[in-house]
Amino acid sequence: MQPRLLLNGIALSLMISTFGAQAAGLSNQHGSFGKMPDGTPIEKYTLKNSQGVEAVVITYGGVLQSLLIPDKNGKTEDIVLGFDDVDGYIKNGNVYFGATIGRFGNRIADGRFELDGKTYQIPQNDGSNALHGGPEGFDKRVWKAKPADEDGWVGVELSYVSPDGEMGFPGTMTTHVTYSLNEENELRIQYRATTDKPTVLNLTNHSYFNLAGAGSPSVLDQVATLHASRYTPVTEKLIPTGELAEVKGTPMDFLQPTRFGEHIKDDHEQLKFAEAKAGGFDFNWVLDTEGDLSKLATEVYDPESGRRLLMYTTEPGVQLYTGNFLDGSIKGKGGKTYSHWSAFTLETQHYPDSPNQPDFPSTRLDPGETYTQTTIYKFPKP
Repeated sequence: MQPRLLLNGIALSLMISTFGAQAAGLSNQHGSFGKMPDGTPIEKYTLKNSQGVEAVVITYGGVLQSLLIPDKNGKTEDIVLGFDDVDGYIKNGNVYFGATIGRFGNRIADGRFELDGKTYQIPQNDGSNALHGGPEGFDKRVWKAKPADEDGWVGVELSYVSPDGEMGFPGTMTTHVTYSLNEENELRIQYRATTDKPTVLNLTNHSYFNLAGAGSPSVLDQVATLHASRYTPVTEKLIPTGELAEVKGTPMDFLQPTRFGEHIKDDHEQLKFAEAKAGGFDFNWVLDTEGDLSKLATEVYDPESGRRLLMYTTEPGVQLYTGNFLDGSIKGKGGKTYSHWSAFTLETQHYPDSPNQPDFPSTRLDPGETYTQTTIYKFPKP
């Protein structure tokens, strides 16, 4: 049964700050984001620093609901796609705006995998594949929340207990996800999970970014650098073949700063597979950073606004997706329309279909072990 969140009376708007956070100009505001159809309240936490950066996290789906970042002229814009109310997220759940993804981010072929000689079936919700943990994954759950401020950071810790057998996955799994902000304009996402039976997991965040501002018509002129010499080619069903292929000589080569739009329409087999699914990038890159959080994994720059996103992660891969299924039919925050190729994701992760790919890094978690992952999105002053 999904846990319910209880508030004392009506939702309050109050400041929760440690002395260290106050001294650094950081604040953590807690309030309401409405209610579920059954009356379950949805909370929001607003994390702010003195540089004009503001992140809003809600307990429905563990969603990063907004992220305000100043441009080169000091003008602040929300750079992540999303909705103004919880109904928008419920009605448009198949786009995963800002969501915490689990138990298994990305695709599992035929929704099946074997663990210790037993076969498990996950509901298929992407053709024959299981995508992002099935149709009722972590992005559809209401998480518990509490402040998680520490010296130099303000944050919120979300937690969810996934029962044994939920969406077909074995084991009762307890997951904690903490969003934190500091004065260096770093938004840090930390993941921690344990299980009481052997299971598989692949947690990530599915924020859609547009550095020109959410609702701007295109990201094709934004410039990306991926420190990834290889990627995992896919079949026509977008399931990895098992090969780790070199990016050089392919449209997947972002080793040097490259516009998203420079090769997105190239005549290449992999892009043709994606084209059948609406066209654009939707691939997993094998990071050269080898899980070292101190090494820059990805950088994206918007020449128009001057905004820059630097990404660091402990994960071995990142899924770059260019909003291929966005078609202008979804209206988001402030009534803005989200059009084709108007956003990109950087989903830090283990590789797709890893439970069925013995040569990929393992996504197995056993009792007594603790899964951890950290990803940092940094926004230097333009």
